[in-house]
Amino acid sequence: MATMIPLIGTIALAGAHPLALAILIGIFGLLLSYFKGGSKLVNLTSSGVAGGLLVFLGFMGAKSQIGSLFDWAGGLQAKHALDYSLGYVAFIILVINVVIYAALAKFGKRWLAIPLCSIAAIALSFGLGAGLDLQFTTAPGIPNLNPVYWWGSTEQGWQLGLPDMAHFIASLPFAILAVAMWSPDFLGHRIFQELNYPRGAEKVLMDVDDTMTTCSVRQMVGTAVGGGNITSSWGTYMIPAAIAKRPIPAGAILLGSLCIIVAIVGYPMDITVWRPVMSIALLVGVFLPLLEAGLQMVKDTTSSQAAGICIFAAFVANPVLAWY
Repeated sequence: MATMIPLIGTIALAGAHPLALAILIGIFGLLLSYFKGGSKLVNLTSSGVAGGLLVFLGFMGAKSQIGSLFDWAGGLQAKHALDYSLGYVAFIILVINVVIYAALAKFGKRWLAIPLCSIAAIALSFGLGAGLDLQFTTAPGIPNLNPVYWWGSTEQGWQLGLPDMAHFIASLPFAILAVAMWSPDFLGHRIFQELNYPRGAEKVLMDVDDTMTTCSVRQMVGTAVGGGNITSSWGTYMIPAAIAKRPIPAGAILLGSLCIIVAIVGYPMDITVWRPVMSIALLVGVFLPLLEAGLQMVKDTTSSQAAGICIFAAFVANPVLAWY
């Protein structure tokens, strides 16, 4: 989950264990979904609060990815000891992709933003001499899916061993925060679908409680077989699917199949996680659309006041507290 990325260092310093964290997130998520807590919270959210939350998440996410892109360009110069600065590469990549995104928006083809802008980022990076950082290290093959390998000892896998009670206690507050972030995260994706799908298409909208159940199971199973992420609904797919007005199930099956193929082939994974590709894909596929959706929801004085208070509270404290 992108909103938890800044807390990774804090989670590690607190002594949390990834497997303990995953188990707790899964349990809390299943409980919340069973009692329909997620959908109840989403239904109580006003348009002003939802708009403010989307604007905040979109702005902070865009700011983070732009900063990461410039850090990548600056680090590339230092790494290869070049005689000239490569900082301008990030600026050119951003400018060109903003133009592409604006053109796609004008012609109603924003669902093409991720592939076209990612290809543009790759071409510009190589064309401007910044492609030296791309290395193909992920060899083809089926990943090790044995939980014992990943968590069974301190000599292989993640080399952390099985968690004990102290690890569960250290992981508890972060598990609560992660599950608390699910509802506003799902709210953003749900609202984006409501804004884009035609009237009478309620059946294609994501169900918050079912999504929470799926994410809980995926969190526990994925971590058990070696995953190290905090899961959520995949906005990088959900948002473009809503823009293109496509139903979720068939596309999700196709997407999952392609991900499995890419994971087995191996080397394409190195391209997808390369900084210019990852940052641009998140910018045009998630954070800019979230900004747009949030601004669309602020339509009157009451909603603008609620959005302003929500944004201010999110900056001062936390988006979860601002949402509540």
